[in-house]
Amino acid sequence: MTTGTADIPESLPPALRRAVSFFATDTGRRVLWWVLGVLLALTFLAFLAVGANRPADPTLAIGALAGVDEAALRVATPGGGEQVSCVLVADTGDERARGLMEVTDLGEHAGMAFLFEDDTTSGFWMRNTPMPLTIAYYDAEGRFVSANDMEPCADSPDCPSYPPPSRPYRVAVEVPRGDAEVLGLVPGSVARVGGACA
Repeated sequence: MTTGTADIPESLPPALRRAVSFFATDTGRRVLWWVLGVLLALTFLAFLAVGANRPADPTLAIGALAGVDEAALRVATPGGGEQVSCVLVADTGDERARGLMEVTDLGEHAGMAFLFEDDTTSGFWMRNTPMPLTIAYYDAEGRFVSANDMEPCADSPDCPSYPPPSRPYRVAVEVPRGDAEVLGLVPGSVARVGGACA
């Protein structure tokens, strides 16, 4: 099927008139569909390539921590100094149960403080936690109780449970492994969580 030039407005430039005439033919329509198909395929491949540069689940980087409060962590070190950092605060049952599951980047936060209203002897585990962590426990007066290194574990019910310290604690602070000493989370330290982050 062809279209005569009488159907094409005379006001169009000659090159555009030739293109319209060509795409009005059966061959022209096949070429047009082929070009559109290639463009659609390239768009899809570009979408896949850009998506591959992002986390499989964006909550791993940011969303898993959405809605969790932050506070200053002040640690009086045994040598008389003070280390101040900003930590995420897990002070509800749901926040403590979720902890740092699925988190691969803490952003500007040094770690997460788990706050309990009463003394506790609960243990911790690392199910679905991809980062190696150190956990430091503090009693109701803020005195260091003990610390443990914890290994990452996949989303599996076989993840080991890390035993609680030998005496009750009120605060537990999880930080990436290797950061506890830098933050002053060492024997003889006293830690307080509260106030705005600087």
